[in-house]
Amino acid sequence: MSDAPGVVTELEGRFGSDAFTAQETRCGFPTLWTSRERLSAVLKFLKTEVDRPFGTLYDLTAIDERFRKQRDGQPDNDFTVLYHLLSYGRNEDLCIKVPVSDGDASLPTATGLWPSANWYEREVWDMFGVRFDGHPSLRRILMPLTWEGHPLRKEHPARATEMGPFELPDERQDREQEALRFRPEDWGMKRTHEGTDFMFLNVGPQHPGTHGVIRIVLQLDGEEIVDCLPEIGFHHRGAEKMGERQSWHSFIPYTDRIDYLGGVMNNLAYVLSVEQLAGIDVPDRAQVIRVMMSEFFRIASHLVWYGTFAQDVGSLSTVFYTFNDRERIFDIVQAVCGGRMHPSWFRIGGVAHDLPKGWQAMVRDFIDYLPDRLVEYDKIVMQNRLFKARTQGIGAYTAEEAIDWGVTGPGLRACGFDWDFRKKRPYSGYDQFDFDIPIARKGDCYDRAVVRIEEIRQSLRIIDQCLKNMPPGHYKSDHPLTTPPRKERTMHDIETLINHFLSVSWGPVIPAGESFMGIEATKGNNGYRLVSDGGTIPYRVRIRTPSFAHMQMIPLMSRGTMVPDLLAILGSIDFVLADIDR
Repeated sequence: MSDAPGVVTELEGRFGSDAFTAQETRCGFPTLWTSRERLSAVLKFLKTEVDRPFGTLYDLTAIDERFRKQRDGQPDNDFTVLYHLLSYGRNEDLCIKVPVSDGDASLPTATGLWPSANWYEREVWDMFGVRFDGHPSLRRILMPLTWEGHPLRKEHPARATEMGPFELPDERQDREQEALRFRPEDWGMKRTHEGTDFMFLNVGPQHPGTHGVIRIVLQLDGEEIVDCLPEIGFHHRGAEKMGERQSWHSFIPYTDRIDYLGGVMNNLAYVLSVEQLAGIDVPDRAQVIRVMMSEFFRIASHLVWYGTFAQDVGSLSTVFYTFNDRERIFDIVQAVCGGRMHPSWFRIGGVAHDLPKGWQAMVRDFIDYLPDRLVEYDKIVMQNRLFKARTQGIGAYTAEEAIDWGVTGPGLRACGFDWDFRKKRPYSGYDQFDFDIPIARKGDCYDRAVVRIEEIRQSLRIIDQCLKNMPPGHYKSDHPLTTPPRKERTMHDIETLINHFLSVSWGPVIPAGESFMGIEATKGNNGYRLVSDGGTIPYRVRIRTPSFAHMQMIPLMSRGTMVPDLLAILGSIDFVLADIDR
């Protein structure tokens, strides 16, 4: 490691060359193992002492290593806890790994360095049973408080058919209901202060006004929000667990259900990570098709946000207009993909099939149609004095706070931070497109809207360039691990037919290793970390979603505001509960 550049050299200089063991991955950024005893000092150095620090805890997760066969010289540990750090100043990622044993699965908390570590550490405890000493409230976050076991451990059942029949006797029902009772003291909240009796109000769990099934407990002094507590997990379906039981190919439709408004953009992050593991190069035509369809879904998602955000603060007509425009996009998606909201159309190595005849006319009609509609919506919503009064100066945060909490996407750009992964770390050929990065300055509800609306216009620019410059060639790679294989490689003889059958039914055998790929999705940066043990199914699937990080900021954004302001704040974040809960 002595010849390693950048942050690795700085770490060796501070802690010594024997303090770390490097692991080779397909990601391309450094992955270093260190000890539990050294962890806190290493993380503090990276966050506060190193030049151009790693200000964002991008992800924190774990891997159950006990049944993994191909370890490539890694420590002989039961579990791995993984800290994925991001430095915007360096435009670099760094992965710190710590081995822990099943008999002593505990690490020091990182909540004193990154406030976003709170939920991530709770998730690791919930899913794997690894404790974090010093955590302010280490309890389950996605599973019910009464749940037994830790679902992402390998011995935990992956299907309901592997468990006994569900029963709900009276005593269990009483126990479950009692567990739902909110006690302020359990969360460090006081019922009274200096002669004031606080009121605690449940917002949710219900869908209208909270954009999904979520519960937010408000601590109120009159109508002013003193503090609040988001409770998630009502929409948790075990997407990562399902990813570890499906083949590499058959998991693609499951990704559509994460950010269920993002459509094929969910597929993109996943297949890019698989292709990184397998060493598959995607043809230019497939790349441009992927970009075009991803930008269509960016617009579709933003239109849903636009209408519902306006509805949240009292403009009831806008949502009908924006949903109508979204249907026009779905008509194009259906013509191209066959499906609409969940087309599951991207494939390992390319896309499912080529563009249909006449696609150009449909795309051109939409590009010509939408700009005038956006001008109308500006008049109805953005220039409306009541909308401005409800959103300007509400729910603001600074760029420094956004970086500290792991905010990505429009929420980061709304506070003046010029960062878009399509520009800073181009993937799928985005460096070949001409578009701007919209930014705002104040970081409030209104500016988050300004950024997203301009993003719609920039997506139209990108789609227009796809329309004018669609390259010829194949829509899928001819790599042997492309799934399913191109038809010209099949049906010639029994051998090629068997190969095609196995690739579709079992999926490809992906080489052992680890990969990570993050993209600029509709709501922020969405990333897939995949671990292959050299088989037909992933050993570990980690889905890093932007909404999980963003929802942690609700207390910071809401303190000192009024109850109606909370709805404006929720609408401005543009989250989806399946994107939070997975």
